[in-house]
Amino acid sequence: MDPENIAAVKRYLTGLQDLLTQHLRTLDPDARFREDVWQRTEGGGGIARVLDGGPLWEKAGVNFSDVEGAELPPSATRTRPELAGESWRAMGVSLVFHPLNPHVPTTHMNVRFFTTLGKRATWWFGGGFDLTPYYPDLEDAVDWHRAAKTACDQFGPDLYPRLKDACDRYFYLPHRGETRGIGGLFFDDFNELGFPESFAFLRAVGDAFWPAYEMIVNRRRGTPYTDQERHFQLYRRGRYVEFNLLQDRGTHFGIQSQGRTESILMSLPPLVRWEYGWEAVPGSPEANLYADFLRPRDWLTCH
Repeated sequence: MDPENIAAVKRYLTGLQDLLTQHLRTLDPDARFREDVWQRTEGGGGIARVLDGGPLWEKAGVNFSDVEGAELPPSATRTRPELAGESWRAMGVSLVFHPLNPHVPTTHMNVRFFTTLGKRATWWFGGGFDLTPYYPDLEDAVDWHRAAKTACDQFGPDLYPRLKDACDRYFYLPHRGETRGIGGLFFDDFNELGFPESFAFLRAVGDAFWPAYEMIVNRRRGTPYTDQERHFQLYRRGRYVEFNLLQDRGTHFGIQSQGRTESILMSLPPLVRWEYGWEAVPGSPEANLYADFLRPRDWLTCH
């Protein structure tokens, strides 16, 4: 891989982290802001930024990392066994926002670049974004997926349906039989367009995220909520924790590659609850979430 191409990816990613941090602080200037610059013993490091305790962001983190390793961990070679033992470099921006108001959805976005450094030199991009509402609204779901489709369409008509389906399949809790939220986009091992166009696609996804999410935040942040709705939000956050610890390949890669634990687990919400045997009241907004939103749907034709 040309070093200039790697440097260009890094410039974009660090700029994206800066821009997203600025947006977060603008929307919630009263939140506490913390930044940690960290180094990894085996090679590389990153910047972790977290806002918390504000009226909007109960916890919002946006991380940049650029790390290297002498040997790929098992999570990275499960689908590419021929790369076992290869040295590697990975960089990316990863974020999770947990708003305080139950009517504002949690969201996740990640854009990343990966390359091996040994005899089997290869590279690919990965990432995407998804939305996890607690009290969902069809308008939000349609707008979210319309933004995802717009980001994809300039690179081919097949990309949105393919990556939307991949997102539905990836962000799925098999032990619960439900999706984590309403999905969005998910891609990995992406190099099919060649480097310039694949990198352009990564930028299109990274740049599409904030306008789509900010619109929903501003639409819902002033919605009054009850203690019951807050309790349901904390209960549903348990599903977020279950997925990230049990299913998420990024979490597994970070732990197996001896990454920075604080940054890896930044995605977890600050408060969460589990309740044994909880069931939604039939016909309630909570029941509507399960019935109409926690399953794959064609959001662009259902309104």
